[in-house]
This record gives sequence, C-alpha cells and structure tokens, in this order.
Amino acid sequence: MGASVMKHAFLADGLPSEREIEAVLAWHDNNTHAAIGTLLDDIRHLRLQLVLVEGAMGRGMTRGWRPTYDRD
Repeated sequence: MGASVMKHAFLADGLPSEREIEAVLAWHDNNTHAAIGTLLDDIRHLRLQLVLVEGAMGRGMTRGWRPTYDRD
C-alpha cells in the first residue's frame, strides 16, 4: 500500500471521518441496518482471515507476534 493510501485508511484518532460514514450510508441507500449488517459481515470475514494467517505463518517469521482479535 502506498503512503497516501495508508494516510487515508488510518486517521490519527482512529475514528471514521464524516465522509466515510456518509459514503457507507449512501452505499446502502441510508438504510442503517443494512450498513451495520455489512460492516459486521466485514468484521467476521477479517477475523477469519486473521485466523487463517495465524495458522499459516511461522512463529520465527513474526518474532513471536500474534494477531489480536479485540481492540486494545
């Protein structure tokens, strides 16, 4: 990922911008339940991806680092 993409993907405070929220709602025709459902599906998918990566990577490759599944 390029630096400009990373800059926009991760804001300093970690909170989504107003523009991002509006884009999610617009994608779902302002249906908040559909937007939340899609975001929850994305979370489930990413957690599964973490489980798969954790099983595939060697401990030496990451110097003992393990992915976390909850926010700090």
